[in-house]
Amino acid sequence: MVTRIGTKRRKTRHKLKRARSEKGKLSLSRYFQKFAEGEQVGLKINSNVARGQFFPRFHGHCGTVVGSRGRCYEVKIRDGGKEKRLYVHPIHLIKLHE
Repeated sequence: MVTRIGTKRRKTRHKLKRARSEKGKLSLSRYFQKFAEGEQVGLKINSNVARGQFFPRFHGHCGTVVGSRGRCYEVKIRDGGKEKRLYVHPIHLIKLHE
C-alpha cells in the first residue's frame, strides 16, 4: 500500500461543510449535553471544534454510548462486520431517541 499523505480532514470539503443555519456561535447547550449509557446517538461532525473529532468516514453513522472518558463519550458503532469504539466530544453527537 502507498503511504497516505495528509491529515484526516483531507477530501472532506462537502462532508464538513455546515448548513447556513448552523453557522455562527456555538450552542453551549449542545457543547455541554449529557448522555446516559445505552443511549442511541448520531455522529455528526461540527467542523468548528477539532477536539474529540472522529474520523470523517463515520460521519452520519449511528451508535450507542458505552461510557465516558474525560469530557468525551465512548460510542460503539458497527463498521461493515466489525464493532468499533470511538471517543467523541458531545458537540459531535446528536440524541436520536428521547
